[in-house]
Amino acid sequence: MLSFACIGARPEPYAAGPSLVFDVEISHDGVQRVHSVALRTQIRIEPRGRSYTPEETGKLADLFGAPSRWGETLNPLQFAQISTTVTGFSGSTVVPISVPLTYDLDVASTKYFHGLTADGEDGAEDSGADKAEARAVPLVFLFSGVVYYGGLAGVQVGLVSWHEEATFRLPVATWRAAMDAHFPGSGWIRVGTRTLDALSAYRSERAIPNWDETFEHLLKEAER
Repeated sequence: MLSFACIGARPEPYAAGPSLVFDVEISHDGVQRVHSVALRTQIRIEPRGRSYTPEETGKLADLFGAPSRWGETLNPLQFAQISTTVTGFSGSTVVPISVPLTYDLDVASTKYFHGLTADGEDGAEDSGADKAEARAVPLVFLFSGVVYYGGLAGVQVGLVSWHEEATFRLPVATWRAAMDAHFPGSGWIRVGTRTLDALSAYRSERAIPNWDETFEHLLKEAER
């Protein structure tokens, strides 16, 4: 029987796009050597497992609605679903699970992380390790797949038990570091082609040098 624990997370420094690597420890309590594992990992965000500042509450209103309704709307969010091939081991091993990230704010998990403030940033409380741990993002890892055991009698096949899971608290700063490695001080908004063409024409007509100033012009016009 296999058991699982997530023991750490870090940004992937050499990925083509922003990615996180979760170190998952897999232990086997049997005497047979594990030949390989075709592992499927589903990762969910459990929003109820942390507290939120007033600033965060305002930013998450688009996702969860008014705070008075959070008792009904603060439901788990899908973060990732990853397939991994685990090589053979005896006893235990640590497997890096790479999770690609997106800055598409139409994706619920991205909007959630984008609305959070890391400890140490402006407006965030920084009262030691216990406070930082409490404000980290609670994740649940759900595992399934096929296990191949090798022995003198040949290869035997088993299933990863459906109830196997692990929990981990991901610091917001770790997600932010992965994003900043590729999009420092910036974000992305997905718009339709017609909207993009109209924005490009608006920018060209006024000889605006970049997109930030284009949106600033539009916001100032809207305020007037």
